[in-house]
Amino acid sequence: MEPNSYYDDRKYCPQCQDYRRYLMSVSKSFCVECGGEVRLFSKEDWEAFNESLKAKKPKGRRVRRGSKSDTQSA
Repeated sequence: MEPNSYYDDRKYCPQCQDYRRYLMSVSKSFCVECGGEVRLFSKEDWEAFNESLKAKKPKGRRVRRGSKSDTQSA
């Protein structure tokens, strides 16, 4: 497997409605095709990414110090 190359990297361009190569400045990135500002993900991909993070988040609860269950287990 090849390491990722900067020249193969893509970001989402809302104007082109596709992942495109981009030019980076200090604070923004711009599509090389149309010049529009690009972002990391499309809206749909961003929502899917966040859902996958929620699914991986542990669902256990934290026991407070000094609670009954904490003193009983000691």
